[in-house]
Amino acid sequence: MELRVNMWVDDDGEVVLSSWRVGLLRAVADEGSISGAATALDVPYRVAWRRIHEMEERLGAELVDARTGGQGGGGAGLTELGRALVDAFEAFEGRALPALEEAFDGTVRPHLP
Repeated sequence: MELRVNMWVDDDGEVVLSSWRVGLLRAVADEGSISGAATALDVPYRVAWRRIHEMEERLGAELVDARTGGQGGGGAGLTELGRALVDAFEAFEGRALPALEEAFDGTVRPHLP
C-alpha cells in the first residue's frame, strides 16, 4: 500500500493552487506555451487555459505571460510571481510529503494485516 496525498490551497472554497495546477504552471515554463503544457499533461487546451485564468482571477495577479501568435509565433512563460509560487509550492510539497509518509508508516502501517 502507498499513501496518496492531494494538496491544495483554497480561498473561500475556491481552489487557488494545487499539485496539479502547479504542475500545469511548471509545464508552461518547460514547454514555453499553454498548448504545449496542455499536450504534455494530456488535457485539452481549453482546460489548461481555464485553470490558469481561474488561478489568476482568484489571486488577483498574472501568473502566465502569454504572447499571441503571428509571424514570430506565440508562446508563454511564467511571470516572476508565477515562478515564485511554483517554487514555493514545490518546496512545501518536498518537505510535507516525506513527513506524511513517515507518519503513515509509523501509525497506520503497523496496524495493517
